[in-house]
Amino acid sequence: MSSHAIEARAQDRVRDVIQSELTHIVDLRRRLHAAPELQFEESRTAEIVAEELRALGIGVRTGLCRGTGVVAYIPATDAEGAARPAVALRGDMDALPIVERTGKPWASKTEGLMHACGHDGHMAVLVGAARALVRLDERPNPVLLIFQPAEEGGGGANIMCRQGVLRGEAEGGLGNPVGRIFGLHGWPNVPLGSVATKPGALMASVDDFIVKVEGVQAHGAYPHQGRDPVLAAAHCVTALQQVASRNVGPLDSVVVTVGQIQGGTANNIIPGEVTLVGTVRTLTPANRALARQRFFEVVEGTARACGCSAQIDYVENFPVTANDPGLTAHFFDVARATIGGAKVVTLDAPTMGGEDFAFYGQHVPACFFFLGLKPDGVERMPGLHQPDFDFNDDALPMGVRLMVALATAHYTPAGAPFEPKPKRRA
Repeated sequence: MSSHAIEARAQDRVRDVIQSELTHIVDLRRRLHAAPELQFEESRTAEIVAEELRALGIGVRTGLCRGTGVVAYIPATDAEGAARPAVALRGDMDALPIVERTGKPWASKTEGLMHACGHDGHMAVLVGAARALVRLDERPNPVLLIFQPAEEGGGGANIMCRQGVLRGEAEGGLGNPVGRIFGLHGWPNVPLGSVATKPGALMASVDDFIVKVEGVQAHGAYPHQGRDPVLAAAHCVTALQQVASRNVGPLDSVVVTVGQIQGGTANNIIPGEVTLVGTVRTLTPANRALARQRFFEVVEGTARACGCSAQIDYVENFPVTANDPGLTAHFFDVARATIGGAKVVTLDAPTMGGEDFAFYGQHVPACFFFLGLKPDGVERMPGLHQPDFDFNDDALPMGVRLMVALATAHYTPAGAPFEPKPKRRA
């Protein structure tokens, strides 16, 4: 039998295993969806995940990342593989402060919270991958599963990295040190059955700000007796748009968004203070530094020109999520061999959304990809962070299948073409 035929049989075996596990995986996803928890509060979520993993008889460590992070380790099946660096697969755990409006039977049972970003699906994919991997007779690589809290602004990935989850048993992790890592995100704009990514910058850096524009309170009928922070804040909002339109090249991408304006107590009172809250997104370290510099110059200068002052709290949260070129080429090869080339999309441009998966890429080669959720014939699927969003359960089998394929594929760090190794039937 040819190596291609042997590989095809192995692929069929993986598909059979996933199909047999699918009911359990879907049920798990819906249980997680019904019980959302905010960043650093994912205690029940962590318990559910840990119970699922321990039931498989694999090594599990809990209590990471301020108490709710979970990692699990699946060893390779032979001595050669046991000496290799681990392949890490990451899923995020936290939900969002959004009132759910899906109307689904498994909708959130916690008022004001919901899984509006698909993290319930990401966790279910990883548990599904674990359930499939332990049933394979041949696992050429050790695998580390990372269930990470606090992706939605809490920087959980950075904390997990600092705690040593990528460095192996001796330095805070579990099993062998990690040699490469993969992560996915369910994506409503990518068709169901497809995946998409690109080498280099895939998602933007995320910096957040709070600006207090301070003036002098006065009666609304006598503005000349005060210094109007509302007027100054309005000028700041407008002036900040010059960072994108006049300070970076027209082919570069920078976003400066003011998402909240707070101030005042009555229609006839000029308040003493107005607060602006927002975010800055960029795609290169140089533009990130430039945007920060210009932000301070524009806000402080504009407030001063209006007779006010500005106190700026500027927080650099996530770096650019940049895919390692060699590992991304490997991903494309594995994905095409697993699901077919027509279903694997190379994106033309990055997105200005952010992801704290970026922190893992600062330590080991990393590749992040989008898993299609949009069903055929559907004109609009609710977007991420919308109250009617729900992860598409039909995408779970492909997510599991790809994670298993990436965990078991052989990889040459130099980025040599992927050549599937014949596998024994499990």
